[in-house]
Amino acid sequence: MQWEVNGKTLEVAHGDIAAQHDIAAVVNAANAELLTGGGVAGALHRAAGPELAAAGDKYAPISPGEAVITPAFKLPNDGVIHCLGPVYGRDKPEDDLLRSCYEQALDLAEKEKLSSIAFPALSAGAFGYPFEEALDVAVPAVLGKLTGLKNVDVVRFVLFSKKEAELYEDYINRKLA
Repeated sequence: MQWEVNGKTLEVAHGDIAAQHDIAAVVNAANAELLTGGGVAGALHRAAGPELAAAGDKYAPISPGEAVITPAFKLPNDGVIHCLGPVYGRDKPEDDLLRSCYEQALDLAEKEKLSSIAFPALSAGAFGYPFEEALDVAVPAVLGKLTGLKNVDVVRFVLFSKKEAELYEDYINRKLA
């Protein structure tokens, strides 16, 4: 599903973050060391090849709320933006750190003159952030940055499950109503 917001396109898709062929940058739900992991990080690292982890060496470790960019290697994208989301219940304040991930990723995409970016549900997997609480940070953070973007024209949320994609769609429909 997609919406037009201040001349920008906001999308929600059900699918694989590592298979976003029409997107300039994909966002990795990274660990602090920017190494291969499970979930989103595992999928992106497997698709990109071992060069992705090697490229992260010069940035690691990163802190919760921080984002860095590397080439995408064998992925069909121009770049991978690695964000370390907060571990729920440990990294405080969770909402500020999670918001920072989305904002810093958009800032990096803008700085690199990338036209599009795809986000997973950061911190909502292994880092234990309750899905709907993470959604309530992610969408407002992105909507708040859209008007100031000059280069980024498309922002896509890519959700692994159909149910999660539907929750994003319903939330955005309510927010934009």
